[in-house]
Amino acid sequence: MKLFEIPNSVAGAVRAAGALGASMVTVHAMGGTGIMSAAVEAAREFPRLRVLALTVVTSMTGSDLADIGVAADTEEQVLRLARLAVGAGCDGVIASPREAGVLRELLGPDRLIVTPGVVLEPEGAAGGHARPGSRGLPSRPAPRTSWWAGRSPGRRTRWPRCGR
Repeated sequence: MKLFEIPNSVAGAVRAAGALGASMVTVHAMGGTGIMSAAVEAAREFPRLRVLALTVVTSMTGSDLADIGVAADTEEQVLRLARLAVGAGCDGVIASPREAGVLRELLGPDRLIVTPGVVLEPEGAAGGHARPGSRGLPSRPAPRTSWWAGRSPGRRTRWPRCGR
């Protein structure tokens, strides 16, 4: 679940997730600092609950950003939103594998980076991700970077987690 609502509603959803034992919640960074700060504040009641900020959905391209009035390219927008997330106190960010390296440089070693859109199948099987990663990713990602594989097109199973 990705939370994108007014801050009070986001805080309530984070508390509900924490009460259910969730270990991570995701908020849309494009919702702004208010939403992210509300999520972080609500998560304080649950010491094991981490708040991750979704930067730019991996299905979006620069032209998609332009359609909604964002003049930045995807990498620039991802970095801008990651800075906001850090300022709001989020534990990490979610972005495409293509931005993981520059995010690690920006965020340092202690923030989480989760990267959906890792494709283990042949080229062209991106499963709806406009900015996927592939088998060519580094075999040892930076510390505290989680590489995730997405759903395999044409199959009903999920790929296993690829590494940490």
